[in-house]
Amino acid sequence: MAVTAHDIEEKQLGKHIEESPEVSTKDTPLFGDGEAFRNAAERGQTATDRHGRSLVQFDPAAERRLRLKIDLYIVPTVALLYLFCFIDRANIGNARLAGFEKDLKLVKYDYNIVLSVFYISYIIFEIPCTMACKWVGPGWFIPAISLGFGICSICTAFVTNIHAACGVRFLLGAFEAGMMPGIAYYLSRWYRRSELAFRLALYIVMAPLAGAFGGLLASAILRLDGFGGLHSWQMIFAIEGIITCGLSVIAFVTLTDRPETARWLTQAEKDLAIARVKSERVATTEVLDTIDNAKTMRGIFCPVTIATSFIFLLNNITVQGLAFFAPTIVKTIYPKESVISQQLHTVPPYIVGGFFTLLIPFLSWRFDRRNHFFIVSAPLMMIGYIMFLASTEPMVRYGATFLIASGAYSFGALTNAQVAANVVSDTARGAAIGTNVMFGNVGGLISTWSFLPTDAPNYHIGNGLNLATSSTILLLSILLLFWMKMDNRQRSKKDVDSVLAGLSQKEEQDLDWKHPAFRWKP
Repeated sequence: MAVTAHDIEEKQLGKHIEESPEVSTKDTPLFGDGEAFRNAAERGQTATDRHGRSLVQFDPAAERRLRLKIDLYIVPTVALLYLFCFIDRANIGNARLAGFEKDLKLVKYDYNIVLSVFYISYIIFEIPCTMACKWVGPGWFIPAISLGFGICSICTAFVTNIHAACGVRFLLGAFEAGMMPGIAYYLSRWYRRSELAFRLALYIVMAPLAGAFGGLLASAILRLDGFGGLHSWQMIFAIEGIITCGLSVIAFVTLTDRPETARWLTQAEKDLAIARVKSERVATTEVLDTIDNAKTMRGIFCPVTIATSFIFLLNNITVQGLAFFAPTIVKTIYPKESVISQQLHTVPPYIVGGFFTLLIPFLSWRFDRRNHFFIVSAPLMMIGYIMFLASTEPMVRYGATFLIASGAYSFGALTNAQVAANVVSDTARGAAIGTNVMFGNVGGLISTWSFLPTDAPNYHIGNGLNLATSSTILLLSILLLFWMKMDNRQRSKKDVDSVLAGLSQKEEQDLDWKHPAFRWKP
């Protein structure tokens, strides 16, 4: 009988469970040939035994080829969308230097109020948007909200007072609320636990690059005499919003919802993509489950979700504060430079920050560790803010922004990867990521009041607050690591079979991270 190339590839992807003597097979069927492997991937079978051990062995070369293909098809589109998501959010800092505050007659704390309104809607819609992304499908949801915040950016060019500015910023926050958690959840459909942090970094790196590119783009736009009757800061919002809308329309065509619907994957690759993700999720029969209240609560109230989310809240006070106030801080360091020169001085710290945003999650991928890198990154921010508080020398303070950016920006990838790694079901994962980003944007709301006009030019309150938050991150990260290790030791003492005795498959799945075979993954 002739053997097809498809059959050969299937047999390379899945090997018989008996080749792995350490795995118990008493509760779960064995998978051997290509057809059985496909059943394990797609047709309601588990890919682990009751002890959480994978029932399928994978060909590393086949996984590498698949991973590269996913990287090339998925990551560039979401990275570009997130770049302009962050630019449309933070371009108000560049517009401030170009006369936004003066033209709208904003006084005292009016600018801070405009910033705060964005975060109020962002926080309110965070978890609902993440669950809507799961319900609608990321392939439609992410481009749709991108189009929404692109239109909001264009509308900002036409505001004439604080009331209109607040209204548009509120809508901008509502549309952007689903972006970061939506993309993180979307990527968790495609990547293993160890791989996720670096892939998240490939789009989250766009946050510091948005600071760099946004500064360059704003400088270039301000050199124009006018655009469609608009001038100065109005052109920044309009042109950047138009670019966002264009990218969103393209994304409707290029984004694929999930492996099963990917036209650019062969059937064997689809089976591998599903099986390898499922093989890390104890008792899981479907990678994409239906939305379930019990699993949603498991994701939100997971101890690691809550602790990690609070760490991200503290971190985001620094990250968002840097995005909104870096141009203002640079202005206090170089007060005699032109506006365009000040914009350009905001670029280098973001480029250095972007490098570390990729480096640290890359190491996280290679070592399959996340919490450890919280501990490594926090001291960089601490040193930067100590320099800000201890010196008024322009070059010392400018150098401090490099250290702060280097430590701060990797947390977006690391924290989302950590909460995703420490729940089981797809619903719980979406809820956990939404909770993490919601907490993070509470930090963003706080950041809008961290650098007050009355605190200029040295901003002792803002810098002192950020020193306190980075120090707390270090302490909490150490405590969380010790707790996870301690609880794993306690879990290893339980008899898995006796704990699960008498439970139905549905009841066993609903345990999620409370499953006795589950282990925390720092």
